[in-house]
Amino acid sequence: MSGPLASLKVLDFSTLLPGPFASLMLADMGAEVLRIESPTRMDLLRVLPPHDQGTSASHAYLNRNKRSLALDLKQAEALEIVRELVKDYDVVLEQFRPGVMERLGLGYEALKAINPRLIYVSITGYGQTGPYKDRAGHDINYLALAGVASYTGRRDSGPLPLGVQLADVGGGSLHAVVGLLAAVIARQHSGVGQYLDVSMTDCSFSLNAMAGAGYLACGAEPGWENHVLNGGSFYDYYRSRDGRWMSVGSLEPAFMQQLCAALGRPELAAQGLSPKPEQQHALKLALQVEFEKRSFEELCALFAGVDACVEPVLSLSEAVEHPQLKARELVCQVPRGDGSAQAQIACPLKFSAGLPEPRHIGAAVGAHTDDVLAELGIEAQRIAELRRARVVG
Repeated sequence: MSGPLASLKVLDFSTLLPGPFASLMLADMGAEVLRIESPTRMDLLRVLPPHDQGTSASHAYLNRNKRSLALDLKQAEALEIVRELVKDYDVVLEQFRPGVMERLGLGYEALKAINPRLIYVSITGYGQTGPYKDRAGHDINYLALAGVASYTGRRDSGPLPLGVQLADVGGGSLHAVVGLLAAVIARQHSGVGQYLDVSMTDCSFSLNAMAGAGYLACGAEPGWENHVLNGGSFYDYYRSRDGRWMSVGSLEPAFMQQLCAALGRPELAAQGLSPKPEQQHALKLALQVEFEKRSFEELCALFAGVDACVEPVLSLSEAVEHPQLKARELVCQVPRGDGSAQAQIACPLKFSAGLPEPRHIGAAVGAHTDDVLAELGIEAQRIAELRRARVVG
């Protein structure tokens, strides 16, 4: 199986999480992804713990199925190599601050002149325009400025630092993949590529799908624990007697009735249907009491056969063993290159024609330099000269 994106060739200049997650998705779907890495300035993801046999587990996952070409972009000969590669590639993905690629002579206009079909994707924190375009930031900052953190948290403790990087992945990575694939489809009709400016803050702002829509249309400002889905109703997490947690999402009447019946409190169901905050608060207190009467194991057994939108909060070690995730084959074994394999999160997309098997974990810096340069027609002697001059690594 070659995958639905087998015809797509991607030059990936990105590091850390947003760009690499995007190109991971493309590589998993069969695209040929070539990472352009500095031989002297290491991608910090490579040293992020924990490590498996000396390799960062995060790097090994996020960069699987990709080749690595080490180039010193401060040297003219390295830039010439990029320009040669661009002639045969469909997509350039980069994550530098605005203006960096232009200063290197590798901006969209320069590369479009070489390959008019090129689709050029820039992922940044704040976008290519606006007063914040050159400002540094991280996931937590983008969610803060986009308004997401203003109603994701608790009244008594404030915003929650999320365990997953919502702005980086949900904002930057996923939107970049959607946008570049849309540009690929447009190119099939027009014959020309285009430039895509992806701001993680912009995309995070768009994730305010329900609360944001309510505010813009009706002026309803969301706040912590003041609407149905953010802790302002019984829709929440409940602690068990032994300190574990259960999630309760029994919003519809039928689910609410089953929830209350399972807990032996069928009379509480009427409160769940009330929009009044005081009724919701009273219901939440009653549910807290009922959940804290039982151990986590008892609650799991109680709701295992009840279709009430109640599920346990699982650790990662428990999640990977859950029968639903196992049935969906969400863990795969990826070759390390030495005959062994590393367990990784599998591509979650299920195509009827299937996807190619994972080929290898994230490669060492410059692991494919010689192969890539040879494919450009550069002879071994010249490659050795470029290596001695530290143009390549």
